Amino acid sequence: MDYQSAIDWLFSQLANYQSQGSIAYKPGLENIEALLKGLDNPHTKLKAVHIAGTNGKGSTAHAIAAMAIENGYKVGLFTSPHIKDFRERIKINGLLLEETYVVDFVNQNQALFERIRPSFFEITTAMAFKAFADKKCELVVIETGLGGRLDASNVLNPILSVITNIGIDHVQFLGDTRSKIAFEKAGIIKKNIPVCIGEMDEETAPVFIKKAKAENARIYRPKSLAFKTDLLGDFQQLNLNLAFSAIQVLIEKGWYFDAQKNLNALNRIKKLTQFKGRLEQLQKDPIVLVDASHNAAGIELLFQEIQQFDFNDLHCVFGSSNDKDFEKSVSLFPKDAHYYFCSFDSSRSLNATDFNLLGKKYKLNYKYYNTADVAYSAALKCSKVGDLVLVFGSFFILEKII
Repeated sequence: MDYQSAIDWLFSQLANYQSQGSIAYKPGLENIEALLKGLDNPHTKLKAVHIAGTNGKGSTAHAIAAMAIENGYKVGLFTSPHIKDFRERIKINGLLLEETYVVDFVNQNQALFERIRPSFFEITTAMAFKAFADKKCELVVIETGLGGRLDASNVLNPILSVITNIGIDHVQFLGDTRSKIAFEKAGIIKKNIPVCIGEMDEETAPVFIKKAKAENARIYRPKSLAFKTDLLGDFQQLNLNLAFSAIQVLIEKGWYFDAQKNLNALNRIKKLTQFKGRLEQLQKDPIVLVDASHNAAGIELLFQEIQQFDFNDLHCVFGSSNDKDFEKSVSLFPKDAHYYFCSFDSSRSLNATDFNLLGKKYKLNYKYYNTADVAYSAALKCSKVGDLVLVFGSFFILEKII
């Protein structure tokens, strides 16, 4: 099969949380362990930084990868979900994994897939680990898919664990309190392996400290420094400080990183890693911003961040999955903005009925559109010079715009 056939097969044959939701979620490590065993356990050959957290995983992962790349290391980066191209999930020194590798991996392991029946995320995780081992990456940065303790990526024995923060998200899988969610994320803390933790408070700190003590894992906390960066948004300083802290721990462990190269890297993360979709500006007038914020904590922060821009009217294109606490998110929406609600092609998407109920309940000025591209076109048409068009929510929405 060719590349497109391989991708079609992956999405049609394997349970895929991104499009199917909870039916695709397979907690536990038995499947991924069996799959990796059939591939000669490539994960055991990797020196990995393993990252969990509710928000900021992608930014932190890309910042760590950028600094390592700038310092001359061959770096594998595994993140999810993708926006446009499946291979965005698996990058080496900022370049997407070759199409031929994806095709060969799918073709050569059909019998293994048939025997184990892995989920989409399990097979993608295995592909990433195998690719990074085959291509002899010196350092890999691995983002969890969902949670931590039972996530497929947690078969790793990393050289460093990183936890960004804890918010309310995926409650049907991870628990309905921040302490329960922290317990799941803390599952990536491993015996005698240091852990960098970005945000801790009275609800989450006891969970992290208890787990770290049980595993004899030293906790590192980031400082509060101000970095120059090509990433928009003051909130990125939290992620950059955490990433910088992770690099300092690697230096303690004997890795070489040049201080000036680290600073240079943080100012060109997007160029070094092809990072997209986090408060990314697509045009200047009207200003068009896209952002992957999709839970209440991220959306609240997003509306704070756009205040740094000088604009007249705000036009918001928004779509969300129905397994999020979408009502809490919508309750945070400014009342003086224009909203262009839209759906995407998935059973997980909010639909016209959902948006009509929410729009009326919170007295929003809104219209509904079947697809993101039509909603975006309408927003551009209605906007004027000096306005701001904000596209946010599900990655499926960003796929149609970027």
